[in-house]
Amino acid sequence: MRLYIAEKPSVGRALAACLPDPHRKGAGWIETGGGVVTWLFGHVLRQAEPEEYDPNLKRWRAEDLPILPAEWRLVVNESAAQQFGVVKGLIERADEIVHGGDPDREGQLLVDEVLDYLKSEKPVRRILINALDDKSIHDALGDLRDNRDFLPLKLSALARARADWLIGMNLSRAYTLAARRAGHDRLVLPIGRVKTPTLALVVRREREIENFKSATYYLLDAVFRHEKSGESFRARWKPSEERTPLDPEGRLVDENAARTALASFGAEPQDAKVTRYERKKKEEPPPLPFSLSALQVLAGKRYGYEPQQVLDTAQKLYEEKLTSYPRSDAEYLPVNQHKDAAKILGNLAALEESELGAWAKAADAKQKSRAWNDDKISAHHAIIPTTVPVNLARLSAAERNIYGLIARAYIAQFHPNYVYDQTKVEVTYHGELFAASGRTERAAGWRAMYRTGKNEAEDAEKEDEESAVLPPMKKGDAADYVSADLGTRQTKPPSRFTPATLLQGMKEIHKYVKDEAAKKMLRDVSGIGTEATRASIIEDLIQRKFLLAAGKKKVLTPTETAYLLIDALPDTMTYPDATAIWEDRLHAMAEGAGSIEDFLAGQAAFARDLCTAALGAKIPGVEGVRCPACGRGVMQKRKGKHGEFWGCTAFPQCRMTANDAGGKPDFTGKQIPRTAAGVTEERVSEPRYAPRGSYTPTADEQAEMDALFLGKL
Repeated sequence: MRLYIAEKPSVGRALAACLPDPHRKGAGWIETGGGVVTWLFGHVLRQAEPEEYDPNLKRWRAEDLPILPAEWRLVVNESAAQQFGVVKGLIERADEIVHGGDPDREGQLLVDEVLDYLKSEKPVRRILINALDDKSIHDALGDLRDNRDFLPLKLSALARARADWLIGMNLSRAYTLAARRAGHDRLVLPIGRVKTPTLALVVRREREIENFKSATYYLLDAVFRHEKSGESFRARWKPSEERTPLDPEGRLVDENAARTALASFGAEPQDAKVTRYERKKKEEPPPLPFSLSALQVLAGKRYGYEPQQVLDTAQKLYEEKLTSYPRSDAEYLPVNQHKDAAKILGNLAALEESELGAWAKAADAKQKSRAWNDDKISAHHAIIPTTVPVNLARLSAAERNIYGLIARAYIAQFHPNYVYDQTKVEVTYHGELFAASGRTERAAGWRAMYRTGKNEAEDAEKEDEESAVLPPMKKGDAADYVSADLGTRQTKPPSRFTPATLLQGMKEIHKYVKDEAAKKMLRDVSGIGTEATRASIIEDLIQRKFLLAAGKKKVLTPTETAYLLIDALPDTMTYPDATAIWEDRLHAMAEGAGSIEDFLAGQAAFARDLCTAALGAKIPGVEGVRCPACGRGVMQKRKGKHGEFWGCTAFPQCRMTANDAGGKPDFTGKQIPRTAAGVTEERVSEPRYAPRGSYTPTADEQAEMDALFLGKL
């Protein structure tokens, strides 16, 4: 029996529909004339928790860190136990297995880990399903691979999962305990290999904004008349740094110098000369089809959609068989898929009431853009429409918008290049240099589809300089000075991140790397995190109240807890340098370079160093009454079954309690040890902390305190 194991039920059902009859459905499987299809629910196995290695590790103690499993364990997720049993039984019956996980590293691992867990030695083939329409699945069925060819993908994903466990489990415990020692008794500091440097990007950006001081700078534009044609044009003064005070960004910040220059230009008119004229024909190819990150960024800027919303919407379109696999990091297409272009464009051309229809009608299905490149393809390709016709009226507004972006990018591959003349002019006047640049369109090409508004990436100054219409001229031509005017601009602080721009920052992490050598090395890596996880990381930081998202654009600002965490950690954890280099190594591992053993050894050493650093972490303490018993903790109010009381934040090492008296701890009758830090008044010899007149927690309440401090971390 041939057994197909899909990653999720929707893929399993679509796959079964493309296999020969007869079909017979069961609980968690479908029998067909071409074999049995079953499915997982994503990861049906999870990494074991520390206490599943050793029950003593349920309590968080600094002396137990770092936790380094000698042998890694997986545990069946309770929610997937029934389906796991179905898959297990079918694997035992199978003669051959077809691995049908999603075409990426994570998809490779989640089926492979089940086979490894069950110690299956059955032969395994691999099917790469990039879309759920019938044609795509039939093509995939005709191109089964040997699963052993994808071992590097599995090892890369496995290394990532274990590294995340080593860093997350150990450092979250280490720094949460450090926060508890400082009196933050209810605070949990979740630390992640990718999550923490991502949070640090927002914290640092916010501090840049807080410390930013706006400054005025000046722009002097002159109007010249070309002597031969009589046409006028504007050019901007480019002051010499040797003669005019400029700021580090090359901006003119001295108003007196600007006004003096303005006055001199008009007071003694002189002949101006064109000292440079350059006119070049240029072509721009269409933008590449979308990876998930690129789609999330543009949809965020265009429609204000959060990254997770874009992923969820793209996943829905995929499951409706309208678009290809959404969690793709590729922006290129396989050459053999070019044969589907005529059908896909024909379907889109039928959308009479949509701009997509007009654009598709004007497309040339025979054209082949730079996007068609097998060398840029690994397990999956860019997100594109499938051969299934779309009914836009049946889609939600978000689905229509996301589908529209995907379809437009695909149609653009079949439109001509944008062709224009780029002109650059330099004029010398009064011994000073003036410059202008302009662009003259020859053929709109694909750009006709993208004229929906101003490009968010263009700033006003750049737009002013490049939008000029310049007359034909040549080097050496004379020009007359006509007039000049002085404008002012204010320097602006960096913009706050939104979920979309933060995701872009994760993708383009080299821009935020501290080490210059690493910055150059990482320029071409795919950032930190994966296409599938970046959105969930940002969402998790918001859900855990480390980031606040405000307004329509969901502008992100860090909370006090975020500052506390980032300030407590060393730079090696908060700057993305190390994480980006690790991501580069994981990417290389997916291509067959490097070993999982070496990678995890490095992660273990890193966790060990940072756990040691946590012992001396400087975390601001909470304000409050210092515990008179231990001198380290702070007394904080609790709610017990019998009313409110005060307990020490150094619990369980210190079990000092006190009654509540008008919102303050009442130490009347308390036994205060002679050695208590900072305490000089009350001294008794009895060593217990619950003398006559104090609040004594019951056994149930003590268990409650144990759970509060130790069980919910």
